[in-house]
Amino acid sequence: MGVIPPLNAQDWQTLFYQYQQYPEFKMVHSTMGLAEFKRIFYFEYSHRLLGRFIGLAFIIPLIIFWIKGYLDRALLKKMLIIFILGGAQGVLGWYMVQSGLVDEPKVSQYRLTAHLGLAIALYGSLIWLATDLFLKNRLDKHTQGSIRISAHATMLLCFVFFMILSGGLVAGLKAGFVWNTFPLMGNTFIPPGLYEMAPFWISALEDMTTVQFNHRILAYIIFVVATVLLVRLMVNDSYAILQRVMLATYISLCCQIILGITTILFAVPVVIGSLHQACAVLVFTLVVVLTKLARFLELPS
Repeated sequence: MGVIPPLNAQDWQTLFYQYQQYPEFKMVHSTMGLAEFKRIFYFEYSHRLLGRFIGLAFIIPLIIFWIKGYLDRALLKKMLIIFILGGAQGVLGWYMVQSGLVDEPKVSQYRLTAHLGLAIALYGSLIWLATDLFLKNRLDKHTQGSIRISAHATMLLCFVFFMILSGGLVAGLKAGFVWNTFPLMGNTFIPPGLYEMAPFWISALEDMTTVQFNHRILAYIIFVVATVLLVRLMVNDSYAILQRVMLATYISLCCQIILGITTILFAVPVVIGSLHQACAVLVFTLVVVLTKLARFLELPS
């Protein structure tokens, strides 16, 4: 609670004692010492402190710009909605953490995925709005031709978003620790035990094998959709700016796929897994910019 970390040995011992009362210590980290506790504490503490700092970094300039009259009504409304979503993200993070404080020492994969999904949606809204503000008065909407790729880019954006949500389920269930082979899962492309839970659809949310399989299938679909979009843009010489953004997107996507395969083959090392997650955000960023640019240039679906 609060923003001030423990400042002396007594504070640390008190906090460590409190941690020892929870299932995570009793069932997973019962041999943990104070030094190890400090390490995991600062990971969590830094995450929460960063969230609060982001809120301040958003609202203080917003108030200043509003007072100075830099924001019209429509833009102010959008910014306030984003700020409210940021507050909701903090509440959802608290709700997620609570699921790991009872019975089982792990957070719910549903709450984890919801927390991740809202974070990505919030981030995407910021990128979308920033791109819109940047493009205004900088590009002529009518000089780029009439190739129809807006719907194609939007479809790619939706697939990438759902892929990230799928990654949240993989992380929440620790599904990356099973079937550490590629391209097959074990000895077959379709692994045994797929969709065996009842009702069958619950497997897509709670079964490690099914969740990892779906994550892989989404990757294949995204690669195909992105490849077709890249080809469509490259054969049209009048779309230099879209070509550059799409090429950057495609290169990032290939790096993301390589990182995903590496993560699976090496059973989710923290560094590689974190790079995989970061690269997913990079791909999402570029696809958001691509989609906004396509729509801005009035490329109808």
